[in-house]
Amino acid sequence: MTDSPATGGTRPFRFGVVAPLRTDLATWRDRVLRIADSGYSTLLMPDVPRWQPAPAPTLAVAATLADLRVGTWVYASPLRPAWSTAWEAHSLTVLTGGRFELGIGTGRPGIEDELRELGLPVAPPGERLAQVRETVTALRDLDGPGSHTPVVMAVRGPKARAVAAEVADTVAFALMPGDERVEITRVVRDFRTVRDVELAQHVAVIGDTVAPFMAPPDTDPAALRAADSLAVLPDDPAAAAEEIQRRREEIGFSYFVFGADAADKLAPVVADLAGH
Repeated sequence: MTDSPATGGTRPFRFGVVAPLRTDLATWRDRVLRIADSGYSTLLMPDVPRWQPAPAPTLAVAATLADLRVGTWVYASPLRPAWSTAWEAHSLTVLTGGRFELGIGTGRPGIEDELRELGLPVAPPGERLAQVRETVTALRDLDGPGSHTPVVMAVRGPKARAVAAEVADTVAFALMPGDERVEITRVVRDFRTVRDVELAQHVAVIGDTVAPFMAPPDTDPAALRAADSLAVLPDDPAAAAEEIQRRREEIGFSYFVFGADAADKLAPVVADLAGH
């Protein structure tokens, strides 16, 4: 993928939902249909072994239920060989008629313990980042000239941002509880001078509710609000819509991802803003 200069253009809003299968199948199917009917663009699946069905088959089922894009949020690169992740991603692109997005990163904090429990090698961060690049390279080979699986890359440090500037179609900036809005704004603006891609915002907390699979269970919503954190949005739809528009105008975020438990509450936001 070739770099493109920052254009300063405004991308239309789109919205995704992280919706793992944590209930009976019928209830989850109903949720998928409600998400689609509410105007969300993408149904997303986390990569947490043994906590829910594997992402690839679950997303394949979701894609048969509704005319949604589907994606991983996000594959952890050290959990499987790069060629295996690329093969799964390309297969999902084929099976969904081009509606799959590969979300990938080096793994959430604490993944080292999970790797040990699974009997997998604990690679240092640099090797895990190299696995991300290797995965995307293999995916591009599998896609060939007639297909293009969008890649959403989760990043934090400067090395990950540099790789994302080369290979990603969408970039999500991983946030920590202590991150200040002014610093994240600076980092994102600096990134956009390198390459103008879609910027995604992972919003783990809506009001006082912390989304499962998107933030640690001990996350303190009050502390996040006091710090003016980007990881939280108001649960009032009007206030949330105003803040989302502020974040696009001031920082450049246009793709917002919420937890499934907030999807119904924020449906009015999606109805008003999606595609605009």
